Amino acid sequence: MDGIKYAVFTDKSIRLLGKNQYTFNVESGSTRTEIKHWVELFFGVKVIAMNSHRLPGKGRRMRPIMGHTMHYRRMIITLQPGYSIPPLRKQRT
Repeated sequence: MDGIKYAVFTDKSIRLLGKNQYTFNVESGSTRTEIKHWVELFFGVKVIAMNSHRLPGKGRRMRPIMGHTMHYRRMIITLQPGYSIPPLRKQRT
């Protein structure tokens, strides 16, 4: 999958798993339709809604030189009821 980098596991994203919403970091240049197509094709699910926001890059210092990491985009993807992404599903114990 070219546009999706990796799944995100924060307190908020774990809480959203209960609402059938999954969080991914994606390439900054990817469009919503591309991400929706990749998620539906790769995971075999139906996407009904997508929310996105852009996170800023962080500053990195290498001795006297100040650099920064690239910004990235985070997508919160809502699936139709009855669908889930099994490896990312939170197990109840």
